[in-house]
Amino acid sequence: MKVLFISRATLYTDKGGDTVQIINTGRHLQELDVSVDIRLCNEAIDYAPYDLIHFFNIIRPADILMHIKKSGKPFVVSTIYVDYSEYEKNERSGMAGLFFKWFSADFIEYAKVLARAVINNEKIISPSYFFLGQRNAIRKIIKKAALVLPNSKSEYQRFSKHFNIYPAYKVIPNAIDATLFNFSEQKVKKDRNLVICVGRIEGRKNQLNLIKALNNSSYQLIIIGSASANHVTYYNLCRGIAASNVRFVSSLTQEELLEYYAAAKVHVLPSWFETTGLSSLEAAAMGCNIVITDKGDTREYFEDMAYYCNPKSPASIRQAVNHAAENDFNESLRNKIINQYTWSVTAAKTLEAYRIALLQ
Repeated sequence: MKVLFISRATLYTDKGGDTVQIINTGRHLQELDVSVDIRLCNEAIDYAPYDLIHFFNIIRPADILMHIKKSGKPFVVSTIYVDYSEYEKNERSGMAGLFFKWFSADFIEYAKVLARAVINNEKIISPSYFFLGQRNAIRKIIKKAALVLPNSKSEYQRFSKHFNIYPAYKVIPNAIDATLFNFSEQKVKKDRNLVICVGRIEGRKNQLNLIKALNNSSYQLIIIGSASANHVTYYNLCRGIAASNVRFVSSLTQEELLEYYAAAKVHVLPSWFETTGLSSLEAAAMGCNIVITDKGDTREYFEDMAYYCNPKSPASIRQAVNHAAENDFNESLRNKIINQYTWSVTAAKTLEAYRIALLQ
């Protein structure tokens, strides 16, 4: 089987969780004798050699429409359906924040696509997107898809309810590299006062409220990640308010993250929304107690084995960190991750989905 992955143009220049998901899913599919090529949506592509196309990020339908029309190939979509609306409406600053308060989540995403085209020169490759708009474009794609591949049942339910469309689906979990993130091989003693946050520095990830929560406390907070391309102002604001107990480390490779995961007692991802939180899975596999947002699909992965916080409240974040720092690690969480959320499992389930899609 020969499969083509198509994703956003900035997949490698503005790396995120989808970058990790795509690279690792492709690598482990190769081990199952599936030939995988990864291409960016703005590239010229010869579709002829491929049996199936796998798209990622349904909230970027302008990256997908043209390829569906030109290829004529069966396709599946990893939805990665993140809802930015609470952040955009309530927390985004400046003129954009004032503007977004008055519009629907779909219109906000449409406006962001147009803004990226103007400000970042991100070409809109599908002309039909202009008149379809965000909502209709997504519905058109999903109606033509052989299968959708959400990261959780919760994600599928959110997506289907919002767009009033209930396509065939198969849950494909997000995952970790179990050979890399293996705490049993680490010799570093956990530091109760060391708290880390791994992720792109951007408004949705909510590092600002995390800093407010832990500023001038007994905790050493390390923020690991680079500023998202469109959030440099937010990054500078985070640095500007940070007290002396807060340190920033630029984006690291997964291998470089090991020493931080091994040493920290607590990992925090207080986002305004998460489908999963890949860094939370990695950190938990490395024996960190997890503080994570209560917004999104996180409970399906972490159940009652994580400490949940309200991203709007620094006090809630601080309280969750305190509980996580004081309590022992729950080995049941690591066992769940090792058994259910590895890239080998993800690849096997993805291959099952391809076989179903090709029978449609």
